[in-house]
Amino acid sequence: MPPGVPAGAFGSRLHSLLSLLAGGSRLDQRPLQQIARDLFGLSLALGMIAKLRRQTAAVLERPVAELRPHVRQAEVVHIDETSWREDQAKAWLWVALTPLVTVFTIAATRCGGVARQILGEVARRVIVSERFPSSGWIELRQSCWAHLRREFQAMIDRGGEAAEVGRRLLEHSHKLFHWWHRVRDGTLARSTLKGSTDPWRGAVRQDLRRGAECSCAKTAATCRKLLGGEQHLWTSLRIAGVDPTNTAAERALRHAVIWRKLSGGTVSGSGSPFVERMVSAVATCRQQGRNVLEYLIACHEADLLGHPAPSLLPEDSMGSVAA
Repeated sequence: MPPGVPAGAFGSRLHSLLSLLAGGSRLDQRPLQQIARDLFGLSLALGMIAKLRRQTAAVLERPVAELRPHVRQAEVVHIDETSWREDQAKAWLWVALTPLVTVFTIAATRCGGVARQILGEVARRVIVSERFPSSGWIELRQSCWAHLRREFQAMIDRGGEAAEVGRRLLEHSHKLFHWWHRVRDGTLARSTLKGSTDPWRGAVRQDLRRGAECSCAKTAATCRKLLGGEQHLWTSLRIAGVDPTNTAAERALRHAVIWRKLSGGTVSGSGSPFVERMVSAVATCRQQGRNVLEYLIACHEADLLGHPAPSLLPEDSMGSVAA
């Protein structure tokens, strides 16, 4: 066949559309089968749909792999994970996010080794995360205050002495977000915020110490852990470009969480690369304002011509990668 002509029955546009409906709209194989019949009059076997997914995963392998070094070099990275199912066994879906790149990874565990593999060397870089155990080795980190607010509310819900500790800490978080929103909106200078929060930080420390001596074991344990990593509470006040929450990573995971609930995860390890690479490509294209369908079509057309797939890297990082 002439260069650029597919050897199979389906061209790049149809192939890309079905992949986008699966990876971008979370449609399973049977709904895709029905859509192909309704829209195009095509009768696709379920096995063919699975084959098309594997082919899309193959053409996305290189551009998604290029994103991983970019994440390891970024000055600020948000990281989070959620449970997944792979071949009927429990697994974990990780996400690492920078302003213009998002990378997903399915792993068997949520241990620190997986985080190290994703993040690489983290010296002099800031990692924004929740307080999960696998992040304890990261020296320069910002703990997510949105997650802490949920923990403070849990203290309130326990009642008794814990409730008073939780109320005071939650009130402190209200002040932090009020100030932070002003910084984000440009009505308060970061330098002013940093200089005016010292007394307030002392009050937070005092209430954490009070909570560490609380009669409620869970509340006391939480407060002791926060005191042990107190420096991680204030990284966003010291370093520009660091957000006090990990909301960006949590938002990036929502799509995959809904997909997991609808599909139950991946039936086997062979389906996981499609999930990792498709959600990485979809999220990254949307971050950069690129049309996802056009990008996928370009990837498949390049594959038919024997060319490398178009890069997903931001334009300002292409030179350093080429070097």
